[in-house]
Amino acid sequence: MIRFILNNKLVQSDDPPGMLLLDLIRYREHLSGTKIGCREGDCGACTVLTGEWKGGQVVYRPVVSCLTALGNVHQKHVVTVEGLNMKELSFLQQAICEESGTQCGFCTPGFIVSMAGFCLSENAPTHARALAAVDGNICRCTGYKSIERALSKVAALLRERQGDAMTFAVDHGILPAYFKEIPGRLAELSLQPNGVLHERKGSRFLGGGTDLYVKDHAGMSQADLEFLSTEESLKGIVLEEGRCSIGGAATVSDLKESPIIRQAFPHFDQYARLISSTPIRNIATVAGNFVNASPIGDLTVFFLALDASLTLSDGVSRRELPLRKFYKGYKLLDKAPEEFIEKISFPMPDKNERFHFEKVSKRTHLDIASVNTAMQVKMSGTGTIVEGHLSAGGVGPVPAYLTKTSSLLKGEKPDSHLLARVIGAAQQEISPISDVRGTADYKRLLLSNLIKAHFLTLFPHLPVEDLL
Repeated sequence: MIRFILNNKLVQSDDPPGMLLLDLIRYREHLSGTKIGCREGDCGACTVLTGEWKGGQVVYRPVVSCLTALGNVHQKHVVTVEGLNMKELSFLQQAICEESGTQCGFCTPGFIVSMAGFCLSENAPTHARALAAVDGNICRCTGYKSIERALSKVAALLRERQGDAMTFAVDHGILPAYFKEIPGRLAELSLQPNGVLHERKGSRFLGGGTDLYVKDHAGMSQADLEFLSTEESLKGIVLEEGRCSIGGAATVSDLKESPIIRQAFPHFDQYARLISSTPIRNIATVAGNFVNASPIGDLTVFFLALDASLTLSDGVSRRELPLRKFYKGYKLLDKAPEEFIEKISFPMPDKNERFHFEKVSKRTHLDIASVNTAMQVKMSGTGTIVEGHLSAGGVGPVPAYLTKTSSLLKGEKPDSHLLARVIGAAQQEISPISDVRGTADYKRLLLSNLIKAHFLTLFPHLPVEDLL
């Protein structure tokens, strides 16, 4: 039995755990404010909040219910737009009305829910964060400036905040009063047995589901699943003997919020903005990106350049495998069906190491890559490259660690001559094809230009005119 709180109501469902949350909300609970749009996580019309009991408080995140399995909201608080209603318009709803932020209204519930998630965050309520809160919501008739003006009003109110975010939001007419009762109710719910989700093993693993449900919505809804995202042991991000260790079920948002990751990669926020949207990042797992085996997997390309290793487990035994050896061919993995990725680890970068990630897609945001690439170098005190790693996606059947090209970097001083040699070697290692993301020649040109971007960023002392 799956148990969770839906708005102000306890729901106990014996529907298949793989059933999508969106379908239960609309067809079982008849809450039609949550809209069906793309069913691929792109439009945000189906956005809901999920609140999870963590460390003595409830942490809320917006997610797309069209890609969220029931099993992944077990023992959580799910909030639809109906759960934000009060006798009068809330501050969020009033702000949208006053600024003409809605027209046909189809997308509006998703925007309101995402704005509520912003109000529940304990982070500083900056204008940039307000805009980022709705980066997974698309409107095609109103125009975004009116919505942006409404967000500015909300951010201005939140800057007066004192105390915790939830109490402030309730006291200022942003959220209904029942939200104050949710922490106690979730704490009590968390003490109840987990039920079917943990009593048996499923025949198929599920992390966030952001790719699997796009490919096979009907099949996944009825599949016999084992939910990896419910396992706390698979979520941590820790330092272990000089290596950063990331649980396979950690999400992209977990990476973004981790002090360890932020220390290792000061520009990670910039990179993360190129990877999907906030509601997708909130549920998409690191291991899921690897196992998906897409030739343009953003996280895969990112971690290949870090020379990361995987720990694979079948629940009994474990084995270690370099990420670069995980891919045997297009969608072919060095992984048995009963194995899952328990953790990902890589050497923690020191002050002498530099890292850079680049991605080009048809749209800057909310799009898959035409070509993506990452580069890491370790420098000596004399300016020589002690070790270098270069990866690229979209240029072959698998995410590519460019072994021969990477070996050229070792022992060299960065200059225009080395850049030319690296680009030439990379062109020999890749085998792009023409598809909807671009022609093979275009992808070759992209990779060459992105390698130049790596050099410009990692070696800022070099004259720009020499590298272009």
